Amino acid sequence: MKRELFAIGDVHGQITLFKQMLTNWNEETQQLLLIGDLGDRGENPKDCILLAQSLVEKKDAIYLKGNHEDMLLAFLNHPEQNYDLYCLNGGMKTLETFLHPGLDAEYSPTEIVMLLTSRYPALKPFLESLPLYYEWGRFLFVHAGVDLSKRDWHQTSSEDYVWIRDAFHEMKNTTGKIIVFGHTITPFLYGDNQTTDLWIKDNKIGIDGGAVYGGALHGVLFNEKELVRDIKLDNKGYVWDGLT
Repeated sequence: MKRELFAIGDVHGQITLFKQMLTNWNEETQQLLLIGDLGDRGENPKDCILLAQSLVEKKDAIYLKGNHEDMLLAFLNHPEQNYDLYCLNGGMKTLETFLHPGLDAEYSPTEIVMLLTSRYPALKPFLESLPLYYEWGRFLFVHAGVDLSKRDWHQTSSEDYVWIRDAFHEMKNTTGKIIVFGHTITPFLYGDNQTTDLWIKDNKIGIDGGAVYGGALHGVLFNEKELVRDIKLDNKGYVWDGLT
């Protein structure tokens, strides 16, 4: 186990910020961890997902499953049933960067999946292999959170690991772990819709600064005992407008 861990918050297609953040990672001494939601919305989701896959396969990075990976898998498994929900949550941007713009006017959801899986056959098995959480020393890393109503947090459902929000944020953390999570942007956690700093409360650390919305991407360095450093990259480039 490496002496330190470098965790990167929700990237959501922001390839320029993602690459810039990676320049702060020391692969010799730091375990790299991606908190999930690499695709959907943003500048170039395909490049973010494929770069993350390469980092896992070549650099032993840990890539946690997020709710957007969950939605992509649901679409790949049942395209007709899940197409509308996936597109509503930024999935069309992912599909267009993997294939081409305007594909929704040319192909049915089933045909889109056939094209995607034929051109990128390793994508679906890779997404299916993503872990739901990672324990490291006194820290627990997870995309959305855990079910704190359970006597043992390991009993959290696979859905809650990637989707839970208020029930996790508001319930007291008695796990004995410091829980590092993404999923819910820190401006929402702060309640002011503008503060993009890390959210730290009750041994919980929220690291999704809402980069894709014009907020910030966080890269957070930990040793086995504590948070050592937060690198915050404010988004001064591409901002997702919900349309393009």
